[in-house]
Amino acid sequence: MWADIGLLALRLALGVVFLGHGAQKAFGAFGGPGFSGATGFVASLGFRPARLWAVLAVGGELAAGLLFLLGLWTPLAGLLVLATMAVAIAKVHGPKGFFVQNGGYEYNLVLIVAAMAVAAVGPGAFSLEHVLQLAR
Repeated sequence: MWADIGLLALRLALGVVFLGHGAQKAFGAFGGPGFSGATGFVASLGFRPARLWAVLAVGGELAAGLLFLLGLWTPLAGLLVLATMAVAIAKVHGPKGFFVQNGGYEYNLVLIVAAMAVAAVGPGAFSLEHVLQLAR
């Protein structure tokens, strides 16, 4: 039971983080740039067409957050986190080194590892996967 509570806590934390970051980029929530600002940032990284890549990045964050909160299709949620954070590391944080206080990739790496752990182990008993009998 304690493992299921731990998985629930980890899933909820990941869900809130990714829904929050996605909402910043999609809607300008929590002081975020909104979709036009996110699209401009994606363009500044060299992605073309920027709007398409922004939709994929923002949609990936929102979908991962919702799936982790619900405990549904957690392998897909983990892959979405891996994809968005790997691009963030490669294009933004990697050149700044490891530590987050220098703009580095430390935080992104922790998010990837946490998401991959849930994807590998499963969402636990307190999840829609368990209720719908989809859990591995």
